[in-house]
Amino acid sequence: MTISVGTAGWGVPKQHGGLFATTAEDVRLTHLERYATRLRCVEINSSFHRPHRYSTWERWAATTPPDFRFAVKAPKAVTHTAKLHKTGGALLEFFEAIRGLGDKLGPILIQLPPKLAFDAGLADEFFTTVRELHAGAVALEPRHPSWFEGHVDRLLRSFEIARVAADPPKGSEQADRPGGWSGLNYWRLHGTPRTYYSDYAEHWLETLADKLHLIEAQAVSGETWVIFDNTALGHATANALWLDNALKYRTRIEALTRPRTILAR
Repeated sequence: MTISVGTAGWGVPKQHGGLFATTAEDVRLTHLERYATRLRCVEINSSFHRPHRYSTWERWAATTPPDFRFAVKAPKAVTHTAKLHKTGGALLEFFEAIRGLGDKLGPILIQLPPKLAFDAGLADEFFTTVRELHAGAVALEPRHPSWFEGHVDRLLRSFEIARVAADPPKGSEQADRPGGWSGLNYWRLHGTPRTYYSDYAEHWLETLADKLHLIEAQAVSGETWVIFDNTALGHATANALWLDNALKYRTRIEALTRPRTILAR
């Protein structure tokens, strides 16, 4: 199990600029390159609003470290305009473009409108289309209560699609924990109590770090992503760095305290 921590977008707020490398050479880095000196994943939300050229995706991939990965949000033309109906053409265009990321393509995020209720036939048709075009990780963020039922979770598992764990939860109390396919855990932390604006307290992040570390220890395979979306006042960056450091600290402590096997000669 791998854990990736990042933010929605790669802007580095001025108040947190000191947390990133600031050598003379770093001054010439792009915002993405500077972001990637400290965090190893990012969620691209601009793809929700407008398409990007294949060459743009290629450039982003080329300017990041080998282990850097991008989660990409599906376009609103698919989720909010078409509301999942007959989206094959739009999805094909989307998936063809983002393949410019190559091996750095991470999960696809599909965020549904709050009023979009679950329809079994439509969901099956949509997920079938998605899987015909894309075999990689997919995370669904539903926000209507009808999506948080056992039969929906079973459908998601059958297509190997994870359900996002969101804060604050929308649509159901279950929305704050991962669901669907267990091969991917995807947290989207929008800020509480004020969405996009609120900072997460250290004790809240500490609890999350403990939870994530336990998941990492118990999981045989799969991956976990944690994306901070409380970007309005720049808190996402500091929160992501704090959590990333906390997880690395736990891993180091565990490695130091793990019993060593002495091989007989």
